[in-house]
Order: sequence, then structure tokens, then C-alpha cells
Amino acid sequence: MVDMHGNSSKTLRQSLISQRKAFAAESVFPQAKEGLITSLQNFLAINDVLLRSVALYCPIQDEIDLRPALLAWANQDAKRSLLLPFARPDKHLEFYLWKEGDTLSPSKHGVLEPNPGNIERPQMVPDCILLPCVGWNASQLEGKQHYWRLGYGGGYFDRTLAQLRHANPKLLCVGIGFHWQKLTDSQWAAQAHDEPLDALITESGLLF
Repeated sequence: MVDMHGNSSKTLRQSLISQRKAFAAESVFPQAKEGLITSLQNFLAINDVLLRSVALYCPIQDEIDLRPALLAWANQDAKRSLLLPFARPDKHLEFYLWKEGDTLSPSKHGVLEPNPGNIERPQMVPDCILLPCVGWNASQLEGKQHYWRLGYGGGYFDRTLAQLRHANPKLLCVGIGFHWQKLTDSQWAAQAHDEPLDALITESGLLF
């Protein structure tokens, strides 16, 4: 579906977001959404022993809403927690415990966020972070296959992942996207500051 030819990242993002909006209105979208959710459930099952806290996101601009599937996962075990990100002014993210029904407030980017002042919802360090992809790329790094995320351009996740990975080398960073969002190196290639993903979840399955 993607058809770009070396334009700027900003133009590429705008095109991909428009294509995602159109895709969400197509008849094949419900099947693709179901396939992606199934891939997420498979990922959670594979990593059942490792995962206790998973950071998700509130969807914007036709992103898939993962909350129902993740709530079902968390409700199976009292030791499991779901976290939501809060964007600090210095463009780093903090993650806070989230429960269904919590009051959330929109950030300046329109993303619903938790209240960092709520003492009943402490800040936590996730075992896994799920990141929505505007686009994604697969390439080799130091002889290994890696997946890279094209986000919205704010750099919040890259700054945060670099910091959290230093503190927790076992942290899993997992992209969420559709197979048609895959980009070639000529369309977009990761830069030095971009953090690689540990895995990618699409409607076609899990990519490690």
C-alpha cells in the first residue's frame, strides 16, 4: 500500500497516517484487526513467565485499541499490571499503573494520559512496552535482523527506551503495526538515535 519515493519523514508520516485512516474504513480492516489482536495474545502467551507489567497506549488516529485484550490478560492474574505513559516536558515518558475506569486527561498531542499525582496509581518500570507504529522497517544491525519503528516524530519513545534499557537489559520493546506499513530502506531508514524493537506484532504474526 505504501508508495513513497524518498520524501521527508514528515511527508512520509502524513501519507502513512492518511493511508491508515483509509484502511480503517475498508472491508478487510476487521479481519486485519482480529489478526493483530490474535498475534498480541500469542505474544503474551509465549512470554507468560517473563511479563508482569505491560505498558500500552491510548489509541489515536485510527490506531488499534489493545485495551480490551490486555485487560483480559491482566485480569487472569492479580500479579499482572497494565501501565500508561505520561509525557514529561523534557520529552521523556514515565509509566503509571492503570486500571479500567481511571480518569485520563489529554496531553498537548491529544493522547489520553494518567495523572502522575494520583498516589493510588504509582509510577512503575514495565517489563514490556508496546509501541504504535506509523511505519516500520526491517534491516540488519551487527549481523542480526532488527525491526525499527517510525513514530510521530517527537522522539519520546527513543529517549525513554535508551534510558530504560540501560537500567533493565531484559526490557521488551514491541512494535504494533500492520504488514502493509513496512517500509523499504529507500523510503525510510533508521537513524543513529533510533532504538531498535525487540519484536513486531502484525496481523500476519509475530516478528522477532
